[in-house]
Amino acid sequence: MGVAGINPALGEFGLVNTTTMNGNVNVNINISNGNGTSDLKDQNLLKLQKHHISCWKSQRKPLSWSFVCGIMLFALGLISLFTGHVVSDLEYYSHRLIKPHLITKWARSHHESINIWKSKYTDAYYGCSRRGRHFRSAIPQRFSNGYLLIATSGGLNQQRTGITDAVVVARILNATLVVPSLDHNSYWKDDSDFADIFDVDWFISSLAKDVKIVKRIPDKVMRSMEKPPYTMRVPRKSTPEDYIELVLPILLRRRVVQLYKFDYRLANDLDPELQKLRCRVNFHALRFTKPIQELGSRIVMKMREMDKRYIAVHLRFEPDMLAFSGCYYGGGEKEMNELREIRKRWDTLPDLSPLEERKRGKCPLTPEEVGVLLRALGFKNDTYLYVASGEIYGGEATLQPLRELFPNFNTKEALAGEELKSLMPYSSRLAAIDYIVCDESDVFVTNNNGNMAKILAGRRRYMGHKRTVKPNAKRLSALFMSRDTMDWRIFAKKVKSAQRGFMGEPDEMKPGRGEFHEFPAACICRRRTKGLTNGTSEEGDISESERWHRFNNTDAIAEKFGSLRDGEDDEFLPRL
Repeated sequence: MGVAGINPALGEFGLVNTTTMNGNVNVNINISNGNGTSDLKDQNLLKLQKHHISCWKSQRKPLSWSFVCGIMLFALGLISLFTGHVVSDLEYYSHRLIKPHLITKWARSHHESINIWKSKYTDAYYGCSRRGRHFRSAIPQRFSNGYLLIATSGGLNQQRTGITDAVVVARILNATLVVPSLDHNSYWKDDSDFADIFDVDWFISSLAKDVKIVKRIPDKVMRSMEKPPYTMRVPRKSTPEDYIELVLPILLRRRVVQLYKFDYRLANDLDPELQKLRCRVNFHALRFTKPIQELGSRIVMKMREMDKRYIAVHLRFEPDMLAFSGCYYGGGEKEMNELREIRKRWDTLPDLSPLEERKRGKCPLTPEEVGVLLRALGFKNDTYLYVASGEIYGGEATLQPLRELFPNFNTKEALAGEELKSLMPYSSRLAAIDYIVCDESDVFVTNNNGNMAKILAGRRRYMGHKRTVKPNAKRLSALFMSRDTMDWRIFAKKVKSAQRGFMGEPDEMKPGRGEFHEFPAACICRRRTKGLTNGTSEEGDISESERWHRFNNTDAIAEKFGSLRDGEDDEFLPRL
């Protein structure tokens, strides 16, 4: 195809030949001086013509299909605001044009208003960890492959993960589990035993169909042993196959094996039935002793008497924890020297840049930052707070900004009084009290992503996605550092935007990702009837992990998010 062109500036004619082959345009330029002969000397004209053709080619580049779909989606969205009936068709066809997870994010960010006190899905989900029909009963003790001793590690909630996984490992090995022993040598130096914190008889009886558990190895077995129990430490996140390969041969040969430093020693991704066993242990079998449960319930009752709703804040701000983080918290040279000395306890800790760690979101929020976060989300200063914490670095001076932001400030020490004195030497029992009060709260907030934060987040999801605020530390750190450069309204709006996806909603994490103890998707089912709050049988419902693809399918977006009601905007709403 030939197209004659005129350069008006030079008054010369040129012929542009274009051919199309395999979707590509080839351009040939023949510059003529009007007498039919090529003027090859005019290199400037040649460059000019090529420049024009290059621009013409770039202008003729076809629009991408994704861009066209995006424009169509936007236009139809505007129309749907006025017509009200286009939405379902839009979502149906957009599923076939755009990746579903992008649609989900778009729908969430533009259509869902968030109630800061309660998830709208609280009644739509429930824990479903019942044994499957084909999950065979536990092997009788006399036919088991041997006895499994477990020595847990860390504080109460870290040990809780070890106990939970110990039951599953015993099931994998067809072993009889001896009630796990708790760590007496950790930083907290608590000499409490299992029976001092958990109802050991309930623990054994409630899991009888899954795993045989005994309080101690029978004397007859101990007398028959030629050698002491074999002690070993398995790698973290070991798979069931690893246990069968590494531990089972020794168990069969020695009859008794002890696994020590047992925390997070089992893989995150397991068979669904084993995942449900994890949930049965963690959320049902590990019941606190009656004295602990009753004291925790009395504190909850006192909080409810003061107000019908309250927030529980878990503050990890102990000196050793801050030193380990390598962060700086504004305490000047005194703080840096003190934390530097504490860091010397760990020989292998690398030198860290406090500023870089904060930018990466690795620094726990200060008590003041927690208070500012809550106020920015929309909680008023008359809201009642229950603060669960250990030793706070800096003492009352560090807590004072949080008290000023929320004067209705409460702790177990203030609410329990004399009743708490007998438990003061036992950090794990005190942590159990905090666990109960935090679990019963309307909103749970943490300044870190430690073991208690993960365990409680998982339990609250299992119990119907009760509101759980996990700070988006990476984005919040930048906002806190630039807080003085913007007015409160803008700052609060940015905080709300940063916290979307960190409020304990069902779709914040794809099943199979994240720590299972925090995101127990295999044990969470959605009710089949919308709005049904009780009386629903588990049969026929499917777990959150099985539902994931359907849940992210855009056909369900209208049901899942709905449309904005009159007067609502895209902010966090402090509604009942």
